[in-house]
Amino acid sequence: MRKPELAAAIASQTGLSRDKAGEIINAFTDQISAAAARGEDVSLIGFGTFNIRSREARSGRNPQTGAAIQIPASKTVGFKPGKAFREALD
Repeated sequence: MRKPELAAAIASQTGLSRDKAGEIINAFTDQISAAAARGEDVSLIGFGTFNIRSREARSGRNPQTGAAIQIPASKTVGFKPGKAFREALD
């Protein structure tokens, strides 16, 4: 499901317009991104938790040349699904 499809589904379920549902989705994703930028976790009870994970620097190989390269340390976002979300998948 892509963002326009999600907006249409939310619009039909809530009675909002597609544009308004799209604005809500954008505000939601903006707030999660802002919290992640501040290093905060975002927990949505029953759905899951978005958190920041650190990756250590490591060595790797360039797949085209096979040359050894150094991959710098970085941060990424992880998602751990909540119990209700996991149970919905079974």
